[in-house]
Amino acid sequence: MLIGICAKEARLHKNNRIWVKKKAVCHSTVSYFPKTSFTALFIGNILEHLFELKFAAKQLEKSAQRCEKQEKVEKDKLTAAIKKGNMEVAQVHAENAIRKKNEAVNYIRMAARIDAVAARVQTAATQKRVTSSMSGVVKAMESAMKTMNLEKVQQLMDRFERDFENLDVHTATMERTMDGTTVLNAPKSQVDALIAEAADKAGIELNAELPSNVPSTVPTAAPSVADNSDLTQRLAALRNM
Repeated sequence: MLIGICAKEARLHKNNRIWVKKKAVCHSTVSYFPKTSFTALFIGNILEHLFELKFAAKQLEKSAQRCEKQEKVEKDKLTAAIKKGNMEVAQVHAENAIRKKNEAVNYIRMAARIDAVAARVQTAATQKRVTSSMSGVVKAMESAMKTMNLEKVQQLMDRFERDFENLDVHTATMERTMDGTTVLNAPKSQVDALIAEAADKAGIELNAELPSNVPSTVPTAAPSVADNSDLTQRLAALRNM
């Protein structure tokens, strides 16, 4: 079935010159896949593992519910033992009730964490940000869930979250780099200075429009020497009266 799908994909992409070597899952020979087909198969494989993880999370929730029921049974037995005055048996049932309560909490916590991991991987798959390391972690987590090895699942989730943190840091760094190289806004002071310079050349008065911290370079007419001389003569005539 896989070989048939691959052959169909090869025919659809026969003009694509970019090829990737990949061993067929059910075949010992080496097949050649277009790069786009390999990416689609890779993402599809991830989503299949995610379905299994979500199913495992549901199973953990059911296990938590069973533990809660068993806790209630142990509490009822505890009450009955106390009424009979059998304190040793009461102590055993009390310990069992507490253990079942803790198991239920752990199952719920683990189910919630697995569900959160599955959601993050699904988002990454949608954005095509899934790495080979994440794929390996998800696959290993699925295997651990089949054997209910919760300690192994915990370790795998820690590793997965570290991978996602590294990816987020890398993505943020790339975004900052892109922002730094595509900034188009010049400093406001330079913009205002250029506007004032253009206004000077055009003979336009901008004092009322420019900010107060940007002085206009439009020259102000100085009082003429003739006007000063006339004023002096008039003052002298007033003194002689």
